[in-house]
Amino acid sequence: MEIRKVAVIGAGVMGAGIAAHLANAGVPVLLLDIVPEGAEDRDALAKGALERLRKAKPAAFMHRGAARLVTPGNVEDHLERLAECDWIIEAVVERLDVKQALYRRIEAVRRPDAVVSSNTSTIPRARLVAGLPEPFAASFLITHFFNPPRYMRLLELVAGPEVRPEAVEAVAAFCDRRLGKGVVRCKDTPGFIANRIGIFWMQTALAAAIEQGVPVEEADAVLGRPLGIPKTGVFGLADLVGIDLMPHLMESLLATLPPGDPLRAVAEVPPVVARMIAEGYTGRKGKGGFYRLRRDDGGRLKEALDLASGAYRPARKARLESVEAARTGPRALLEHPDRGGRYARHVMLRVIAYAAALVPEIAERASAVDEAMRLGYNWRWGPFELADRIGAGWLGEALAADGLEVPPFLARAAQAGGFYRVEAGRLEELGPDGAWHAVPRAPGVLLLRDVQRRGEPLARNGSASLWDVGEGVACLEFHTKMNALDPQVLAMVRRAVEEIPARGMRALVIHNEGEHFSAGANLGLLLYSANLALWDQIEAMVREGQETYLALKRAPFPVVGAPSGMALGGGCEILLHCDAVQAHAELYMGLVEVGVGLIPAWGGCKELLARFARGGPRGPMPPVMRVFETISLAKVSTSAEEARELGYLGPDDGITMNRDRLLAEARARALALAEGYRPPEPPTFVLPGPAGRVALEMALEDFRKQGKATAHDVVVACELARVLSGGETDVTAALAEEDLLALERAAFMRLVRHPDTLARMEHMLETGKPLRN
Repeated sequence: MEIRKVAVIGAGVMGAGIAAHLANAGVPVLLLDIVPEGAEDRDALAKGALERLRKAKPAAFMHRGAARLVTPGNVEDHLERLAECDWIIEAVVERLDVKQALYRRIEAVRRPDAVVSSNTSTIPRARLVAGLPEPFAASFLITHFFNPPRYMRLLELVAGPEVRPEAVEAVAAFCDRRLGKGVVRCKDTPGFIANRIGIFWMQTALAAAIEQGVPVEEADAVLGRPLGIPKTGVFGLADLVGIDLMPHLMESLLATLPPGDPLRAVAEVPPVVARMIAEGYTGRKGKGGFYRLRRDDGGRLKEALDLASGAYRPARKARLESVEAARTGPRALLEHPDRGGRYARHVMLRVIAYAAALVPEIAERASAVDEAMRLGYNWRWGPFELADRIGAGWLGEALAADGLEVPPFLARAAQAGGFYRVEAGRLEELGPDGAWHAVPRAPGVLLLRDVQRRGEPLARNGSASLWDVGEGVACLEFHTKMNALDPQVLAMVRRAVEEIPARGMRALVIHNEGEHFSAGANLGLLLYSANLALWDQIEAMVREGQETYLALKRAPFPVVGAPSGMALGGGCEILLHCDAVQAHAELYMGLVEVGVGLIPAWGGCKELLARFARGGPRGPMPPVMRVFETISLAKVSTSAEEARELGYLGPDDGITMNRDRLLAEARARALALAEGYRPPEPPTFVLPGPAGRVALEMALEDFRKQGKATAHDVVVACELARVLSGGETDVTAALAEEDLLALERAAFMRLVRHPDTLARMEHMLETGKPLRN
């Protein structure tokens, strides 16, 4: 079956968010809710939800046009429209009676082949379909999205033995390919996978912090980055999702948890938390939570809750030796004798043991549990991956030493040397049966980390590597901090241009599996060189970047960029020099150099001018003005679709919703381009010269007078205007790429010597925020 139109019933936070993400995938959505009592507009709830979605931060829609795909309505007047839908998602209040009453109404109007699913996270599927007609049960699933649906990749899918296989496969494939979800098939057990373990982790951490007198800042410091968990840790996460949500989740879980489940021992809501909820301290959506910001005399003071007294005090930076020790690995944290180490040991021993005890009850595979925690809670490693980093044998001994039961699955892993192994270049996992099994990959998924397990790279240095990803395609990977670009990255780009033809390969993909594609050029290296007045060295590096990117553009084979996350500055510029881009939907792309007092100088100005001149209004000024606005305002896309609107992506560039499919789709794009490939013809530029520059500078002066541009903003923008207008060129002359690169380079070198630029660079490195000077 094909899913072409979807209905979402329930326009609350989750239902509305699901509807928005369906629209992001280009799917028409019917969003229904009840008719409010006495309402003049019977669609008020759904319309109000749609209006909130348009204003949501972070954005729920990937581009402005997506909102037009959502049609608001109500369940009294528009229920018959469900007959037009292939998939109907219920996202109403977590009450069994309300859901079942709605299901009976849906069954009266839905098409026989339409799938119905619930977004519930607490009510078992067996209870939801109990007493309902057999045809309904055969088409009913649980599809548990995580909030916010656009950004959280986990989709927990629960089916029963009576469900039509084609219905399960259709929804799974749609969520994977069209919605970009990591679909984890779960058993029909309380809380499924991620919340069963995640809530146990949070409740255990809360109880232990109160019992051991651990301040919330220290708890978050040790149960955060040292363990591959987001820096919010436990208490910051509770503030983010809403402290008042936890008691409701616990109440629902307790109704279905088996007797003796360890979660029952930590399920009680502590008095300090009950008091917070009663007084409106429910987290970021309320008056504050475990943390709050207090505004005094125009300033802001971050405060933290004292768990013993319930009073707020100034937040303190956690300074723990155990956190420093964790730089060598997570076991060092758990072994450390200070308060943070003892706390981390107490919590994580129990969490990993709990996860091990739940396999195969909640999932057949350890890798499914790990994937659920990575995608649902943003853990870098799932509990079994983390266990291998700590050492399964050590964990078993530590549990026994603390008088805790060692689950049989963990004991088997201790004997086998871990939960995972690489055998003949293939990742395998230990099953609860004690045998080794290949970790499954869905058809069409190609992961660079799997390629890396199979052998050595074609070439490698300290900052980048070149890999053979099959079918005659190489992959250039950056692996610096934040994938910043430095001389060694440029050297590997040059090496790739030489190696690919020499090896008889057909194409190159530029891709990595870091959180971000590239944060741009290495700013620390640049500032260091500037402070030592190494001007010749800086200019040589700028020239090397320009020549390297130009060589990439003119290579005798196609180059496809495959970015995800941030692609800023030089990271954006390398993509602008590719023949095509196959981008992950979550792409934050832009030329942001003005924020540190510079302009793009590795061909970014040149490439934007070239693409804006193609297909735009005739004459030299329209593309110049558009590029000037884009770069001077440091516009960054909030999605790949917006990158296309801004001109960073071309009309023929592709967008991939599921990041796990990005490399495979980029490789396919590269192979398609390789047939009869010829490098692009070098563009020529006809630019307005001094007259155009004066027009831009006059506009700048108006902005300065209005207070919209600082003094150094004007200095930087004037240099940008000089480049984009072609310097001293005549409007009748044609400039080559090299001419534009020379203008970029000269402007960059003037700016990098400016003290206000150096101040901006230093401020950015120290604070991560731009300085408006």
